[in-house]
Amino acid sequence: MTDLSTGTPLISSLGQTRTDDDPQETAEWLDALDGVVRHAGAERAQYLFDRLAAYASSNGIGTARLSITPYANTIAVDQQPPYPGDLDIEEKLAAALRWNALAMVVRANRAYGELGGHIASYASAADLFEVGFNHFFRAPNDAHGGDLVYFQPHSAPGVYARAYLEGFLSEAHLEHYRQEITGEGLCSYPHPWLMPDFWQFPTGSMGIGPINSIYQAPFMRYLQNRGLKHTEGRKVWGYFGDGEMDEPEAIGALSLAARERLDNLVFVINCNLQRLDGPVRSNGRIIDELEAQFTGAGWNVIKVLWGSDWDAMFARDRTGALVRAFAHTVDGQFQTFSANDGAYNRFHWFIVSNQRSNEERPAM
Repeated sequence: MTDLSTGTPLISSLGQTRTDDDPQETAEWLDALDGVVRHAGAERAQYLFDRLAAYASSNGIGTARLSITPYANTIAVDQQPPYPGDLDIEEKLAAALRWNALAMVVRANRAYGELGGHIASYASAADLFEVGFNHFFRAPNDAHGGDLVYFQPHSAPGVYARAYLEGFLSEAHLEHYRQEITGEGLCSYPHPWLMPDFWQFPTGSMGIGPINSIYQAPFMRYLQNRGLKHTEGRKVWGYFGDGEMDEPEAIGALSLAARERLDNLVFVINCNLQRLDGPVRSNGRIIDELEAQFTGAGWNVIKVLWGSDWDAMFARDRTGALVRAFAHTVDGQFQTFSANDGAYNRFHWFIVSNQRSNEERPAM
């Protein structure tokens, strides 16, 4: 049995926790489902699952479709296509962009301490942005009108840093970050009225980006269907943060996207677990919450949580112990791990219990 959930003693959801009183029987059911997938395929397994849920409902047994999947990448390693770019070059470029974004904000605040600016948002989202810029976002040309991108407002320094590296902005622009009176400055957040040749849409204050992007997508369909403008194949992208999803506007129109079958709309949510005033969820798990919200609203959800360096470790975990450990770790603990060194993380994650007595416990 290789299913990651095998043997899990607790099945957790946002609303309830149920104890597994007979893990052996549960394992037998999951083994049977694994067998169907292996011999008849996923489509047959889905049919049986739906029939079983309908039959249970007809007998008065409440059912809930799975809205929270294991804390792992959605796409298995053997189903991932080769990366289309050069990872070494892209990693070096991303490092330079992170540095330039940081330097721009720091230099501005050394001159005028009240200017402010955001550093961590882009630092955590840089790889997501670069994959979009390098491999997904399409610029306008004679045959294609180009994609539309709603950028997370607090990540604006990273977009400026990229534009500088490309030669679109000069060093003088970067020296006037958040200083637009004395020269050609850069506005704090995406603002097409102030920078009409740079930004497509305003996305600050937080929350207006998600709801506007959702309504932009059906408007593109409207233009196409009435012959007003050719928008076929153009996508609307939204890059947002996990803290932003607490804004009422951010989630208020999610059901519209599913109801209208907006396959031209893609959200990329950067879950760095941190907001300006503290953790997004200290004793909870924001990724689980967002997965449940979006799945419940009819969206297709793909989670990308772990880099390829973890692949070999997941492959060696035949019993699902690692994923079970993740399932019982809240966001506050994940932040503690990220703030400590390798010795601390090794002790708390990878040293088996019978070895702990022989190891010196790292300090908190």
